[in-house]
Amino acid sequence: MLGFVLLCALPVVIVTGLLDWVAYGSGAIPSDVAGLHLPRFDWPTRPAWLFRLTQGLHVGLGIVLVPVVLAKLWSVIPKLFARPDRNLLKLAERATLVLLVGGILFEIVTGLLNIQYDYVFGFSFYAAHYVGAWVFIAGFVLHVALKLPTMVRGLRSRSFRNELRTPLAETRPEPPGELVAPEPDPATMSRRGALAVVGGGSLLLAALTVGQTVDSLRPTALLLPRGRTAPGDFPVNRTFAASGIDAQAVGGVWRLGLGNVRFTRDELLALPQHTAALPIACVEGWSIQQTWTGVRLRDLAALAGTPAPTGALVRSVEDGPFARASLTAGQVLHPDSLLALRVNGADLTPDHGYPARVIVPALPGVHCTKWVRTIEFAA
Repeated sequence: MLGFVLLCALPVVIVTGLLDWVAYGSGAIPSDVAGLHLPRFDWPTRPAWLFRLTQGLHVGLGIVLVPVVLAKLWSVIPKLFARPDRNLLKLAERATLVLLVGGILFEIVTGLLNIQYDYVFGFSFYAAHYVGAWVFIAGFVLHVALKLPTMVRGLRSRSFRNELRTPLAETRPEPPGELVAPEPDPATMSRRGALAVVGGGSLLLAALTVGQTVDSLRPTALLLPRGRTAPGDFPVNRTFAASGIDAQAVGGVWRLGLGNVRFTRDELLALPQHTAALPIACVEGWSIQQTWTGVRLRDLAALAGTPAPTGALVRSVEDGPFARASLTAGQVLHPDSLLALRVNGADLTPDHGYPARVIVPALPGVHCTKWVRTIEFAA
C-alpha cells in the first residue's frame, strides 16, 4: 500500500520539479549541470498562476509524502541490509536501492533545508538538488520495473477492506517472502493502525503546508519561515537589510537606466500606469497574489527604442547571484508584465523592492528582480 501511494504521487513531484527547473532556467539561476539540461523552451506567461501551481505541488506534495517515505523504509528494514543472493536480478534490484533510497533521502533533506533557508551543506542547492533528482529518477524507474509485479501480487493477495477491519489481536505476520523478517516479532500495531499513523502524519503536514499556496488558508501555514512586511503583509525571502544595499543607492540619487535614457521614480510614476493582480511564487514553496501597479515593460521597451524586443536583461542595485534576470520576448511583451512601483495601493517598501521591481506572470519570484537599476532590451 505504501509503495502504491508513492508510485502514484512521486511522478507528480518529479514532473513538477523538472518543470520548475525549466522555469528557473530563463534567468541567472540555476547553475551549470553539464549534459543534464532539459530541452530549452520559453516558459509560458499564461496562465499567470502556472509556476504557482507547479512549485506549490512540488514542495507541498513533497512534504506530505515524507511520512510515507519514512514508513516505507521502516517497513523493509528487515531486508534492506540483508546480504543479497548471488542472483543477477537480486543484485540489480539491490543496486537500484542505492540510487532510490540515497536519492530520495538526499532530495528530502536538501529540499527541507532550502525551505528553511539553511544551507549547511555548503554547495549549490539548485545544481545539487537537480542532479540528485536524476539519480533518484534513475533508481525509481529501474526499481518500479523490477518490483511492480511484486506490488501487484501483494495488493491482490488480500482484501484491503478486510485488513482495515482487522484489530491488533488478530494481526498476523505475512507469509514468508521477500520483505518479511525471518523471525517476525508479535505485532505491536495493526496494519490499519500503521496506515492511520502514516496517513495522519501526512494530513497534519498538509494542513500546516497548504496555506503557503492557498491565500485563504495562509494563517494555517505554520511551516512558513518567511517574515512578512506591509503593504499586504506578504512574505519576503530577502530583506533590504540582508541585501547589503546602501540606502543612498535607492534614495534620491536612484535612476532607472534604459540604455542611454534614465528616469527618476517620479518620472516613472508620471508615465501611463497599469494595475494587475498577479501571484508571486518562490522556490521555497510559498506564493501569494497581490495587486501591482507600475509601467508596462513593453512601454519601457518602446521608450528605450526597442519596440519589438527579443528579450531583456534586468539588473539590480544589489550584487551577487540574485542581482540579474533574463526575460524572454513573451515575458517582456505580456500586457501584465510590469516594472512595479506600488503594491496593494501603496508604494513598495524597501523589503519588497523599492524604488522599483519587476513582476511578470508565471515567472519564479527569484527572477522578479527587486531594486532594479537597469533594463537592457535586446533587439
